[in-house]
Amino acid sequence: MPPAGVQTPADRMVVEPALDKNQKPKQKNFHVPEPEEFEQAPLLIALVAYLNLALLVVFGYIRDFMRMFGYECTVGAKEWGNEGFPPLYHEFESFYHRNVYHRGSKLTAAPLAGVPGAEIDIIDREWGDASLSSFKLSDKKRRYLNVGSYNYLGFAQNDGYCSHQTVKEIRGNGCGLASPRKELGTHEIHRQLETLVAEFVGKESALVFGMGFATNSLNLPALVDEGCLLISDSLNHSCIILGARLSGAKIAVFKHNDVEDLEKVLKRHIVMGQTRTRRPWRKILICVEGLYSMEGTMCNLPAIVELKKKYKAYLFIDEAHSIGAMGETGRGVSEHFGVDTTDIDIMMGTFSKSFGACGGYIASSKDIIAHLKRESHAHTYASPMSPPVARQIIASMSLIRDSEDGKRRLRQLADNVTYFRNELRKRGYIIYGDSHSPVIPVILFTLANICAFAKECLNRGLATVIVAFPATTMLGARARFCVSASHTREHIDRVLTILEELDPMINLKMSANRPGSAVLDFWRHFFTRPKVPTRAVDDDS
Repeated sequence: MPPAGVQTPADRMVVEPALDKNQKPKQKNFHVPEPEEFEQAPLLIALVAYLNLALLVVFGYIRDFMRMFGYECTVGAKEWGNEGFPPLYHEFESFYHRNVYHRGSKLTAAPLAGVPGAEIDIIDREWGDASLSSFKLSDKKRRYLNVGSYNYLGFAQNDGYCSHQTVKEIRGNGCGLASPRKELGTHEIHRQLETLVAEFVGKESALVFGMGFATNSLNLPALVDEGCLLISDSLNHSCIILGARLSGAKIAVFKHNDVEDLEKVLKRHIVMGQTRTRRPWRKILICVEGLYSMEGTMCNLPAIVELKKKYKAYLFIDEAHSIGAMGETGRGVSEHFGVDTTDIDIMMGTFSKSFGACGGYIASSKDIIAHLKRESHAHTYASPMSPPVARQIIASMSLIRDSEDGKRRLRQLADNVTYFRNELRKRGYIIYGDSHSPVIPVILFTLANICAFAKECLNRGLATVIVAFPATTMLGARARFCVSASHTREHIDRVLTILEELDPMINLKMSANRPGSAVLDFWRHFFTRPKVPTRAVDDDS
């Protein structure tokens, strides 16, 4: 990759990649970036949330005091025999984990017993004496409606065309390769997959890896190093953050999806130059995600492309959640916004969401891919992608590109997203994200709310994901729904019915846009909660 300012993509009209080599590109309906709205907590709810957390911390210190005298079981690991050494564990993180996070252990990390389709089997756990730290699997399992998996197009299944192709690949080439790609681990199926990926996303060349996290964390150090500037969105995934730190480049952060702040950061660092020498940066790399998995927002790609052209920077886009799920033909946010892929220098994505597999890819120019083949630790040292996994990706990607079934899945996903988002917003729930995003966070604000929500959802046969601090802000606790093409309208209506049942108990509808006052709603819900709700989960969970 040459220094910043040496090469810049020429301005060009938007040209869409063809669905078929023999088919001419057709005009599509592109979307424009939507203004983001992050509705904040009402004052009373914010006070309750902070009080909730403060009480947990106070009781945590009381419980730690009791553990010193053996009145309560010690939860989590302890360090022994290291007197005089600094602790390996961060003190407050360890405290928070054992006294706050562990309180919800029975509601999280449930062991699965099948593919994450529209419905999923979850194995019951039998908890030991230290009930929040140890358990064993029981012989019982229950079936739940699944709205927590990134199975956007429904390819995570153990039957059908993709599964049959994968089984044939296992019988023909086995399950693994005992060598890194750079030595003896490159199989013919890897080359087939890389050719298909490059054609699918509209780039010259591609390189695939066996692990999605490592695709970012081990390839960014091969793209930038000391003397380079890496500008990162404040809500980028931890694999990008780790890769940026490993690279040795100067890291600058801009406010989430704020193009004006991004331009300020660019201007300031270009003017100031490198930290000590004040020389110009060797390279400037802007790193963003296509679809942010925690907020459900999409990057303002057209504006970011304009900025990167203006300031002679390179653009790295992580399409882990958008490839396959966004765009009329599943080509990701570039297709969604009508941006020419030649204006994006490096495109990264994973196969664990829309394609029902695992691993990741980087697609770019032939020169950059050749450079990564020489310098990438993920290519040089890591285990290669398993041939059956590659076959699953080839089969699912080919269906998306060529078959009517693939087009049907894309339409079904778009319809489900539109219907579910519209219904949630109309009923007064606070939701974040773009109107086309299959990731739909419903904001609940407090730790007590999300624990009660998860428990009552399990009681009613609904499996979802809850997220709280430190993965979010203090007031950002949420339930995160992931819509799939495998969901039917009946599935979504069932989810909405369950939410309506839980609203009188947990106060889910807190949007200021709904009729009535959120403060009055809070007290109405507080005094009218059912005394004995129906339970299918242990009362002490």
